Amino acid sequence: MNILDENISRIQRQLLQDWHVPIRHNGYEIGWKEMQDDEIIPFLLTLQQPTFFTLDWDYFKRSLCHARYGLVYLDVSRDESALFIRRLLRHQEFDTQAKRMGAVIRVAYGRLDVWRFHGQRQAHLNWT
Repeated sequence: MNILDENISRIQRQLLQDWHVPIRHNGYEIGWKEMQDDEIIPFLLTLQQPTFFTLDWDYFKRSLCHARYGLVYLDVSRDESALFIRRLLRHQEFDTQAKRMGAVIRVAYGRLDVWRFHGQRQAHLNWT
């Protein structure tokens, strides 16, 4: 299950839906409006293999790695978040839900930075 944080706009959600990307928008289709940051992780743990997409930088922490969810921090323009979500979901390292579990990912223009559950070092991946 792919979940968008409330900080991702409805316009970006609509683009993803138009591209047939399966997503749920927190505060609209799942969860509740104005969910606090400290409520997100416990909420994710109640779901089956969620990947949470956010524009909030404080989700890119090794300490947040957990085998039961994936976190994606979009370090890109708000207006390009849907494009980069779609790109990540098509990347060979993250193209299945199982491949995203246990990962905390920073999506940036030039590369992907990844912390993995049980990983000792941050990995850096290219888009190609």
